[in-house]
Amino acid sequence: MNILMIASEVAPYVKVGGLGDVVGALPKAIEKLGHDVRVICPLYGSIVKDENWNSFKSPFNIYFGGKNLKAKIWESTLPNSNVKVYFIEYNVLYAYKEVYSGPWGAHENNDRRFIFLCRSGIELSKLINWQPDVIHCHDWPTAPTSLMLKTSYLNEPKGNCATVLTIHSIQHQGSFHAGILDYAGVVSESIFDTGHLETNDQLNFLKCGLIYSTKITTVSPNYAREIQTPEYGYTLDKTLISRSSDLVGILNGIDREEWNPQIDIYIPKNYSSDNLKGKYGCKAHLQKSFGLKEKPDILLFGVVARLYEQKGIDLLADIIPRMMEQMIVQLVILGNGDTELEKKVEMLANRYSDRLGFQTGFHNSLAHLVYAGSDSFIMPSRFEPCGLSQMYAMNYGTPPVARATGGLIDTIDQYVEGSEKGTGFLFDLPTQDALYYTLGWACSTYYDRPAEFLNLQLNGMKKDFSWDVSAKLYEQVYKSAIEAERVRILLDT
Repeated sequence: MNILMIASEVAPYVKVGGLGDVVGALPKAIEKLGHDVRVICPLYGSIVKDENWNSFKSPFNIYFGGKNLKAKIWESTLPNSNVKVYFIEYNVLYAYKEVYSGPWGAHENNDRRFIFLCRSGIELSKLINWQPDVIHCHDWPTAPTSLMLKTSYLNEPKGNCATVLTIHSIQHQGSFHAGILDYAGVVSESIFDTGHLETNDQLNFLKCGLIYSTKITTVSPNYAREIQTPEYGYTLDKTLISRSSDLVGILNGIDREEWNPQIDIYIPKNYSSDNLKGKYGCKAHLQKSFGLKEKPDILLFGVVARLYEQKGIDLLADIIPRMMEQMIVQLVILGNGDTELEKKVEMLANRYSDRLGFQTGFHNSLAHLVYAGSDSFIMPSRFEPCGLSQMYAMNYGTPPVARATGGLIDTIDQYVEGSEKGTGFLFDLPTQDALYYTLGWACSTYYDRPAEFLNLQLNGMKKDFSWDVSAKLYEQVYKSAIEAERVRILLDT
């Protein structure tokens, strides 16, 4: 199969969150199954070209907003693969270094920027002389692609292309003035109507994809169930229920070439499930890096997260005084986000400087060290579509303490006291007490049942979080989407 992925992020070139990780890893896993996978993404101002990039001499002509625009296409490849990545250079729309927003808020032309990306993905085949069997769209920025194929391109061969939309987070939907459909080449009056593509009188980009995509996936089986409820569906639950037969949850994987304690270049000591000695060396280095006393026997909790309410870091911040006063623990936190929450965590780190370390921002090498050097990893998310952090943590022998939601349920096996079962500690309610007492459970297990805590570490390290299994499931979705389009064409003729 020929598969084109249209995405607003692709690691390692540009990454805001988990979407970038997925688009940087999944195509390589699909390629290993024998398929021709390619990716198209904007060339943002933050992306640095190198000598291995090639540009097309012919201009990339796009009819957009009643005008013929000329863009430029650059070609590169994903590291350690033959997957081609095409970058659209059009500085009028993509010169910003920031992908979605900056200190001033969301870019005011995000509607045009991402409709242009959708249209570019559809038109790319002309320039590279390559026709996809499936176009795989990721989240709201590229969701309108399916609408465009089934309206303005319906009578062209492209209109028969199967589409798959992956929801990475339904919270972000992309709502804009309906007039943007004119830029998409869609007559807005004929397609935009209350309750169909609109939310609060605005065109909902994600809803366009939910209605018009051939198949829909999201990033964990449990999240696929959750988003069909009012609590987690963010007003789109009824739309998703209407498409439930075409919706499937597929867990994300992790890149075992980067996130592997046996070969990780970012940690001071490598180790494996057969010999954890290197992990203890990583712990000492982590304590030193965060200004904590090097105590090998104290339980060290780690956090790598965006400091937002969704991640439940406010719950953690509220119980830190109780933890410091009533538990024998250390805690390191790496991340940034909400300004007030950052200030609160920094204040707490100053108050408990002997046992709480905080570093703002995201530093990749330091993140690796937190996963490797911590004894347990805290992830109190209010919702979590899939989550990669808990997979990284378990892969590094660091049992997570996490809320039972989304992909956290699908990936973490609950610890059962007095047994060898489990990979972490789960709690149900997003409350301070639930988090506090579950951290206490992890604490007592660490000190009172060291053999069982060791089993949790080893169980997590033996789990397979690679992309291999997920890639085969995506392959099935692609084949199903192609067959569904064939049936549709037969029924329409």
